[in-house]
Amino acid sequence: MRHIAVIDIGKTNAKVALVELSSLTEIAVAKRPNAVLKGPPYPHYDVEGLWAFILDGLKRFQAEFSVDAISITTHGASAVLLDAEGKLAAPALDYEFDGPDTLAAEYDAARPPFAETGSARLPLGLNLGAQLFWQFRTFPGLKEKTRTILTYPQYWAFRLSGVAVNEVTSLGCHTDLWMPEEGRYSSLVDREGWRELMAPVARAADRLGPVLPEIAAATGLPADIPVICGIHDSNASLYAHLSAREAPFAVVSTGTWVISMAVGGAKVALDPARDTLVNVNAYGDPVPSARFMGGREFERLIGDQPKDFAPADIDSVLARASMLLPAIENQSGPFQGRNAVWTVDQSRLTPAERYVTVSFYLALMTSTGLEIVGAQGPVLVEGPFAENRAYLAMLAAVAGRPVEAVAGTGTSIGAALLVGGARLAGAKGEAERPANEIALRRYAEAWRASL
Repeated sequence: MRHIAVIDIGKTNAKVALVELSSLTEIAVAKRPNAVLKGPPYPHYDVEGLWAFILDGLKRFQAEFSVDAISITTHGASAVLLDAEGKLAAPALDYEFDGPDTLAAEYDAARPPFAETGSARLPLGLNLGAQLFWQFRTFPGLKEKTRTILTYPQYWAFRLSGVAVNEVTSLGCHTDLWMPEEGRYSSLVDREGWRELMAPVARAADRLGPVLPEIAAATGLPADIPVICGIHDSNASLYAHLSAREAPFAVVSTGTWVISMAVGGAKVALDPARDTLVNVNAYGDPVPSARFMGGREFERLIGDQPKDFAPADIDSVLARASMLLPAIENQSGPFQGRNAVWTVDQSRLTPAERYVTVSFYLALMTSTGLEIVGAQGPVLVEGPFAENRAYLAMLAAVAGRPVEAVAGTGTSIGAALLVGGARLAGAKGEAERPANEIALRRYAEAWRASL
C-alpha cells in the first residue's frame, strides 16, 4: 500500500486527498464547499453533487498516481436512510436544520438519560436520534420505506463497495443511539423499533470489499482496490495518536468544530449542560470529550481579514485587556445561552489585534473544554488552529503543560492510517513557552473572572 485516497467530508468543506503512506503527507487534494440544498422537503446535503466530486477526484488520482485503497472520514450527527433498492429513502437531513426542535418535548420524553449514552441533549439535529425521531413522525410511510439506516461515513463506503455497515465512532457521536460503556445500541433504538433497520456494526479499519465494477469502470480504479469502513472525523484525528504514544494525553481536533478528547485523564463527572459527551474511539473505547463550534466562530469573526500579527500586537491586546467573552455560537459549547461581549470597541482594533483577541478567545474556550473533561498530559492540536501561533501561545500558558502542534496530520491522515502499514511518528514539535507567559495567564484569569 502506497497511495491511499481519502474521502474527507467536513461540515463546511469536502475534499478528496491522496495520502502517501510512507511520508504520511497529502500529495494531492481536490476540494469543494459542502453545500446544503434548501429543499424540498427540508435542508439536506447535496449527496449527488458530492458523489460526482468524489468520483472525479478518484479518477484524477488514479490517472496521475494510482490508488491502492480508499478510506473515508466525515462529520458526525448524520445518517442516510436507504430503501429496499439501496437508494435514498429520503434526503440526508442537514443537522443544522431546526425541524427536529418542533418535536423536542416528545423526543425528550423518549430519549435515554445521559448516564446511558454519554450524549448531551443538543438543539437542532445535533442528536442523530432526534433527526430520526422527527423524520419518521413527520413523513408518513418513511419508516416503512426505510430498509437500512447508515452512519454517514459508511454511506459513502456503501456507494463504493455495496456493503452496508455502521461503525462505532459515528454511532457514539452524541447520537443517543449507542451505549459507550457497554458497546451496544441504546434503549431508544429498541423502543422506537429501529434495531432491525440498523446495519451491522463493523470496525473503522475493516476492509469491506473491493469497489463495485461500475465504480472501477467509471474511475479507472483497479477492480480489486479495497474500501475501508471509515471513521468519524474527530476520531480520525485521535486514531493517528492512539498507537503512537502512551496515555495520558489530549487531542484537540480543530475544524468547524473544536473537539477536545481526553485519553487516560482524570475521572470527572461530565456535565451535559456544558456540551461534554462521551465519544467512542476506533477501538470501541469511551473517550470523554468537550466541544464548541470554534472554526465556525473564527470564520464569522475573521473571515477574509489578514491572519497574521507581530509580537507588538499581542502586547497591545494584553495591555488593553481586549477580550471577547463567550459565546458567538451559543447553542452549543460550554457557555450555552450566553451572548458574546467585547470588552473594547471593536472598531478601534487593528485587524492584527482583532485576530489576536479572537485567537485568545478560542484558546480559552479550548482550555475550558480540556478542564471539564479531566484532560491530563500533553495537548496535541490538530487541524487549522495548529498553525495559529497566538492560539497556541495562550493555550500553552493557561494549560501549564506541553502543547504540541501537529499541523499536516488531522482527519485525512488518520483515515489513511486505518489501512495499516504505517504509523504516526509523532507531533511536529512542542509549542515554545511564550516569553510573556505570566501576562498571558493573568489575561486568562481576568477572562474567566469576567464570566
